[in-house]
Amino acid sequence: MNINKKVKIKNILVTGGAGYVGSMLVPALLKKKYNVTVIDLMIYGNNFFKKNKKLKLIKGDIRNKKLLNKITKEQDVVIHLACISNDPSFELNPTLGKSINLDAFEPLVKISKKNKVKRFIYASSSSVYGIKKDKNVIEKMKLSPLTDYSKFKAKCEKILNKYGSDDFIVTTIRPATVCGYGSRQRLDVVVNILSNLAFHNRKITVFGGNQLRPNIHITDMVNVYLKLITAPKEKINYEVFNVGGKNQTVMQLAKDVKSVMGKDVKIVKMKTNDKRSYHISSDKISRVLKFKTRYTVKNAARDLKLAFQKKIFTNPLNNKKFFNIKTMQAIKLK
Repeated sequence: MNINKKVKIKNILVTGGAGYVGSMLVPALLKKKYNVTVIDLMIYGNNFFKKNKKLKLIKGDIRNKKLLNKITKEQDVVIHLACISNDPSFELNPTLGKSINLDAFEPLVKISKKNKVKRFIYASSSSVYGIKKDKNVIEKMKLSPLTDYSKFKAKCEKILNKYGSDDFIVTTIRPATVCGYGSRQRLDVVVNILSNLAFHNRKITVFGGNQLRPNIHITDMVNVYLKLITAPKEKINYEVFNVGGKNQTVMQLAKDVKSVMGKDVKIVKMKTNDKRSYHISSDKISRVLKFKTRYTVKNAARDLKLAFQKKIFTNPLNNKKFFNIKTMQAIKLK
């Protein structure tokens, strides 16, 4: 039986679809023959998308309720990726961050439900747990977010569940930090930072090193969304899923990257006051949806090494388009 036909999913809206994850998710959705609409500010452009009659690109702001009302009509699924991502970019302009990451969220959910969207999938963050000493950080644990970015993610999870119903399936995922090659590349997340420095400078500086940082390969991240689109609603409605690969320390990540980039790469350890350490258990998504990650940090580093060798990126050490905070500083978004 055709699963797509079974759950009658044809049209998918991806907010923030021209971002790092979206740049790889959208082509995967198109390959599955979905009709895809992307709404994004297009800060980093959209020329990485190939023309496709099933793809509609909208340069727009999720704070625009009139626009949201228009584009959510006839959508079956909303995948909400749009946000000012990571703490430094958020803290650059907290008012802007709040307006996009929190204030715009409930109107989007309400409008989506009003317009009979069937499923709403929200990308939260594994950082909502804060620092936990427990060996297995599972979904039902108390959330202790440390920053406004994480606090707003946690608040949005609660807001979403208020609107769930049998006809409006709501699901939250708490991903680890995404890594690997993307059509809209980010080089400001931990594994990608380490890979960039290792390849070009032959030196990695590790601040601290004992902090845990769970990561997930971008292909695995895409596959999670594909799974949630067609999963039986009774398995995902009102549910929260952690998703990540192996929990590794920053030093372990650096050593994995070095093993890919070359023995000549030096690892230099420096002291840091940043004690943030995150780890998560992905047992639930494995048990409930039979989903397991297939790719590793080394796979991500290999993909990036190949891209560096092919000189796909222009000036990868300094080009602001690969670093969210540098781009945000340059464009002065309001």
